[in-house]
Amino acid sequence: MNPPSLRVGIVGATGYTGVELLRLLAGHPHAQVTAVTSRSEAGVHIADYFPSLRGVYDLVFQAPDAADLAACDVVFFATPHGVAMRDAPALMAQGVRVVDLSADYRLKDIPTWEHWYGMPFTAEKALQEAVYGLCELNRDAIRTARLVANPGCYPTCVSLPLIPLLKAGVVKTGRPLIADCKSGVSGAGRKAAVGTLLCEAGDNFKAYGVGGHRHLPEIRQTIAGLQAEVAEHLVFVPHLTPMIRGMHATTYVHLEDGADPQALLAAYYADSPFVDVMPAGSTPETRSVRGSNVCRISVQRAPGSEIWILLSVQDNLVKGAAGQAVQNMNIMFGFDECSGLNNVALLP
Repeated sequence: MNPPSLRVGIVGATGYTGVELLRLLAGHPHAQVTAVTSRSEAGVHIADYFPSLRGVYDLVFQAPDAADLAACDVVFFATPHGVAMRDAPALMAQGVRVVDLSADYRLKDIPTWEHWYGMPFTAEKALQEAVYGLCELNRDAIRTARLVANPGCYPTCVSLPLIPLLKAGVVKTGRPLIADCKSGVSGAGRKAAVGTLLCEAGDNFKAYGVGGHRHLPEIRQTIAGLQAEVAEHLVFVPHLTPMIRGMHATTYVHLEDGADPQALLAAYYADSPFVDVMPAGSTPETRSVRGSNVCRISVQRAPGSEIWILLSVQDNLVKGAAGQAVQNMNIMFGFDECSGLNNVALLP
């Protein structure tokens, strides 16, 4: 006998992350989406807004204050920053568990959050119990969490290859740690913006956020929690690439003499279904993870150098957002971690 269906709500379901949640949850054996909200599209049928979901859902978007979110077992917030901070505590008080895909609960230092997100932080009590939802790092804490802060896409792609090395203490201190990252345009969201128009982003490649990106303190927070005197030397530069989805991180790291990063990665992720440690010398491609919840990692030493090169790829909308959120839900409710997430990557 299958477990009873989990009642799921999605707040802010009209963006790329929202529709990706709907796609993944449609195939989940133990979850049923019962409420989807949107202030701007209230009253519109899901299938009329997302034709890809015709015949899949018989739901209409509701205004958040009209939806019975308190009747849900879990609610995903796929909203702009500030919404979950305002609304999640009331749901938690009614016994609803929350997975927040915004950045509201990712940073534990409130002044740092306020600096990077430009608004007052008003949910200190909820923040104290929020668990950072990097599944492969915090599984035990996620199992009992009432509130999970789903990591950002870049922090997931950069952190996963670093975690085993930092936990082993083999990253050299006082040396630069450089994360050179590229993302598809969908990472900017579904809003209209000149920089993400086809004629602007197509046939183009550019760095952005060089002077400071919101994901920098999030990556540093993870690093600092694993090995001292490393995070402050992180250099993080994101780039926009002319593709719809996909993310690639090339991280340059100095390791202690005798360290075997291939062995450390393989051992740490031996039981992690969504991290693929490839053979030494491999070069993972973004298309190998398109539409899947997998992060593929490879490692090799730079020729004639003491620098090690970590390569990691993921789908920014799946493992970098909605897929990891569903993975977090599975862990929280004791389901098989792979439930609803066994999609094979799309090719071509």
